[in-house]
Amino acid sequence: MVAAEKAFPNWRDTPAPKRAEFLFKIRDLLIKNKDRLARLEVKEMGKVYKEAAGDVQEAIDIFEYMAGEGRRLFGRTTPSELKNKFNATIRIPIGIVGLITPWNFPIAIPSWKIAPALICGNAIVFKPSSDTPLCAVELVKIIEKAGLPKGVLNLVTGSGSRVGNPIIKHSKINGLSFTGSRDTGKFIRENAGLKKVNLELGSKNAIIIMEDANLQLALDGVLWGAFGTTGQRCTAASRVIIHEKVFSKFQTMLVNKARKLKLGNGLSKATDIGPLINKAALEKSYRYVDIGKQEGAKLLCGGEGVKGKGFFFKPTIFTNVSPSSRLAQEEIFGPILALIKIKNFEEAISVCNEVKYGLSSAIYTENMQYAFRAINQLEFGITYINSSTIGAEVHLPFGGTKDTGWGKEAGWSLDEFSEEKAVYIDFSGKLQKAQGIE
Repeated sequence: MVAAEKAFPNWRDTPAPKRAEFLFKIRDLLIKNKDRLARLEVKEMGKVYKEAAGDVQEAIDIFEYMAGEGRRLFGRTTPSELKNKFNATIRIPIGIVGLITPWNFPIAIPSWKIAPALICGNAIVFKPSSDTPLCAVELVKIIEKAGLPKGVLNLVTGSGSRVGNPIIKHSKINGLSFTGSRDTGKFIRENAGLKKVNLELGSKNAIIIMEDANLQLALDGVLWGAFGTTGQRCTAASRVIIHEKVFSKFQTMLVNKARKLKLGNGLSKATDIGPLINKAALEKSYRYVDIGKQEGAKLLCGGEGVKGKGFFFKPTIFTNVSPSSRLAQEEIFGPILALIKIKNFEEAISVCNEVKYGLSSAIYTENMQYAFRAINQLEFGITYINSSTIGAEVHLPFGGTKDTGWGKEAGWSLDEFSEEKAVYIDFSGKLQKAQGIE
């Protein structure tokens, strides 16, 4: 904290285009180290190599994008109600910000927060997940190598209780950005005081498949959405809402394909799915399989781990799932998928929206009316048409509705890491009073 306090004034006063030069250097170093970082991520977090490389590419993209914002930290001008008076707004940094990040995207998500925080002129205290500290250390080393002034970015590793809580409650930290569980987000909201807070808290996402959908395209999207990163994404598709006319056919296609997915070492090109992050995640997947059976859902495939080393769990699909069941309502964060049958578009939208979260949604259809009605009616921060629930691009807003949290990340996160300050310049040479006061 002392280092951040000391570094902040000089960093704040560094012109934004000059701050951008550091971000461009960070981008270049990330490009140079992409393969090394991806391999480290496979070993530490467990996702397959192609996904880990995509994680690093997101970091490259966001540093490049935010570097460009160094010349676009736009304010606004507006007319004054008085003569000889000029009104405008400028962006100013929050001050010192605390960034608390998860393990599932250990390079990308920290970068989503660090890049905009830096370009806005903030100093940073960064706490990564205890499950992936090595990725955080290597990312910070690259940022330091780019020449960022000492104290602007400060890495602190440790548990939530020993490190996270002091960051949340510290009086010198003016802003917080957190990605993680809903319960932790609720704790932050109750304990952060009057800090500016951004929360991204996960979801219970769904893919709708209508009767006119391209089923092969939908199949590819469901497999990617449900089992990519072993289901450990806040955008993972853990529900598939299928029209009754194509339900049986699609179910058969899906199960046949899911059974062929290969589990193993993420550095092998033959591997489709890596392990879960830890033993607790494995036990949670087993627990939800038991819950699904107790609720009367039918297990079609998977439902068990794999003998040997590693926290592997087979791709698991349940059918006959009630929309109100725990399997269809609670975030699992594992490779477990619930299939739900519906009769029409209206029911599909209703079932999709009947959860407390609202991050990502998707619909497969060739019907233009269905597509645009879904865009308007789905209560989610992201909606895909004929694509999976996964695939956010860094220059668009990332965030959701309801219990998914507050605020936006990625390309629209400047508002999270800066304040808009009103500026009045009176050049009349006399005291003028607004609101018509004489």
